[in-house]
Amino acid sequence: MHSFQDLSKIFEEKFNIRHFPVHPKLLYDAAQYLLTFGGKRIRPVMCIMGNELVDEINPDSWHVANAIELFHNFTLVHDDIMDKAPLRRGMATVHTKFGDSTALLSGDVMLVAAYESIKNINKDYLQRILKIFNTNAMQVCEGQQLDMEFEKRENVSLEEYVEMIGLKTSVLLASSLQLGAVLGGAGMGNQQHLYDFGKNLGIAYQIQDDYLDVFGDPGKFGKKPGGDIASNKKTFLLIQAMNAASPGQLEELHELLKNNDENKIDKVTSIYKSCKVDQWAKELKHKYFANALQHLEDIAVISERKKPLEELAHFLLDREA
Repeated sequence: MHSFQDLSKIFEEKFNIRHFPVHPKLLYDAAQYLLTFGGKRIRPVMCIMGNELVDEINPDSWHVANAIELFHNFTLVHDDIMDKAPLRRGMATVHTKFGDSTALLSGDVMLVAAYESIKNINKDYLQRILKIFNTNAMQVCEGQQLDMEFEKRENVSLEEYVEMIGLKTSVLLASSLQLGAVLGGAGMGNQQHLYDFGKNLGIAYQIQDDYLDVFGDPGKFGKKPGGDIASNKKTFLLIQAMNAASPGQLEELHELLKNNDENKIDKVTSIYKSCKVDQWAKELKHKYFANALQHLEDIAVISERKKPLEELAHFLLDREA
């Protein structure tokens, strides 16, 4: 059994190549550009881990992991255009560096390259893999659409937000694990538990991300707190605050969201604390984390094989302010 760190190094070595032709230079340089940013490569490595949970690594898992990472980067390019984001991981985004039109096309060729990678796998698995991959791809697009719609709405329910995060973020983690499990020969029951492990883990991770944006230690996480508050982003914290606030606090919250008060971050944070949103978020995160670990426990393989995924789950979620 390999740890996440070991598999991440192996994957990076395999993935760190030129994935595209040379001509037209601008198009393919733009596509390659984002892939050089690095990152944890969590999703593709989870595919390999899903495979190794049930059996020795199937060489086809590397092709599918490659496709997952290409697809993920395709979504990042398009998301950055929609969000008008100037930076990603401290670097200029693809559309900032190469222009919107070239960025769109570069994302498109990443998606095509993802399918080219899947095409290489054993034909016995191809239909099942494509069905899971395509379902996930559509769900990610659905999640992004809901996210954009929520930006224009004053009120979003917790259930709606969880559904959106599940589609936009969690299903790619979940399906990455499931794709690996299919290639490892897992039965449907184990596949479902592994999928549910990944989905609950993804939601818990987003709750943590929302929490740390406001209450995280800037020294540990390298950014000023309150970025989500400054941009009026719908988060678990804001949605719960609107549910828990008194009429006066709710009125103040709506006013702060409408204007550019120079003390906006401090004032909204104060309302969050008064409504005990920070404690609520911690408890909700632990609920989804516990659900994830229970699904991992219910997978019918020996405990020793589950350890790398359990360690990864704790690595991702054992961060506190």
